[in-house]
Amino acid sequence: MDILIRPVTGGDSQTFRCAYDRGMVKDFRFGVGLTAARRRRTLQDLARSAEDMGYDVLHMADHLYTTAPFPMLTAVAMATERLHVGTFVLNAGFYRPALLARDVTSLRDLSGARFELGLGAGYAREEFEQAELPYPTAGERVAWLRHVTEHMNENVPDVPILIAGNGDKVLTLAAQRAHIIGLTGGAPATADSDPLADRIAFVRDAAGDRFDELELNISVIAMPTDDSGVPDLSIARRSLPGLSEDEMLGTPTVLSGSTKEIADTIRGYRDTYGVTYITVQQMHAEPFAKVIAELR
Repeated sequence: MDILIRPVTGGDSQTFRCAYDRGMVKDFRFGVGLTAARRRRTLQDLARSAEDMGYDVLHMADHLYTTAPFPMLTAVAMATERLHVGTFVLNAGFYRPALLARDVTSLRDLSGARFELGLGAGYAREEFEQAELPYPTAGERVAWLRHVTEHMNENVPDVPILIAGNGDKVLTLAAQRAHIIGLTGGAPATADSDPLADRIAFVRDAAGDRFDELELNISVIAMPTDDSGVPDLSIARRSLPGLSEDEMLGTPTVLSGSTKEIADTIRGYRDTYGVTYITVQQMHAEPFAKVIAELR
């Protein structure tokens, strides 16, 4: 049975049909993004802890000011048995497809097929400049992301691809070529609009018959780290500088309340939107593990 909600975008009422089907409900998956670990023992201890807490995937980002994702994820894979490893996300503009495919294949094999490739178009001009690369236009960055993605589809078809973004061009590519869609929009829901529903409806239209095969992801940037129920908004303030704190609290990537209330919110994401893959930040790993236990 499909669930209907009625967001309003730009003042016009639209019907959004959710992918959720009570007879074919997808299992939840949970990921954690690792940032603060440079020594092998620390890294591997954190990875084993994440595995023990019930996380399904450990992610590494791709920025010049932090650690290189492929060697770090290889160390994680060597120290764990069940935990998948993934990039969230690689800046496609930094890579030539054939060379990236070599790294992807190697980590796929070393991890026992536990690697998931996350890709993005790249956005930080200063990182391109630091890497001594020209900074392409937005359209050129998306075109290169498509080129890299299609090369992976053809040459490493057994590695799941996550594409994260919010714009029409990136989400069209993700709907047509990826296995997992990272929904990154930070706009709050209001009485008159539901930006998350709008983006998922767009993905549904772009994906066509393959929509039901897609996994939808949200990356949480704020949640309570104590028993107060009040989220720590330190990351949200950096990520969503144009929003007030009240508006931040209205975004789907900010979670508030008790463990049970947050678990109910996550169930609502699945029931209303079909979102079943939730990732959190390293600082949220322990408190969110209680939510995982509530949901399983």
